[in-house]
Amino acid sequence: MRKWTLLIAAITVEVVATLSLRASQDHAAWLTVVVVGYLSAFVLLTLVLRAGVPVGVAYGIWGAMGTAGTAVLAAVIFGDPFTWPIVAGIALIIGGVLLVELGSRTPAGVEP
Repeated sequence: MRKWTLLIAAITVEVVATLSLRASQDHAAWLTVVVVGYLSAFVLLTLVLRAGVPVGVAYGIWGAMGTAGTAVLAAVIFGDPFTWPIVAGIALIIGGVLLVELGSRTPAGVEP
């Protein structure tokens, strides 16, 4: 349970940092949030890996959910486009991550 909480935290701070990067175009003070957010995201992602989540799974989920969250929130906050091709792309990313997750599981009774 702890590893998934850490992963959700890593995703959240990465999305905040990315949105702050967009906000820094108008106000440079947001760059502080960008730097702290990305550093925090990588520290949290390291903790997720130390908790035993395979790197392909952790990074895949982090990247996919970060991309999806950023796209949705950027549309809401900044009025960025959110079109059907973007929705389809996010669905494909999430589908790919699910396949990586399923592929990383070892069948019962088989040693890796």
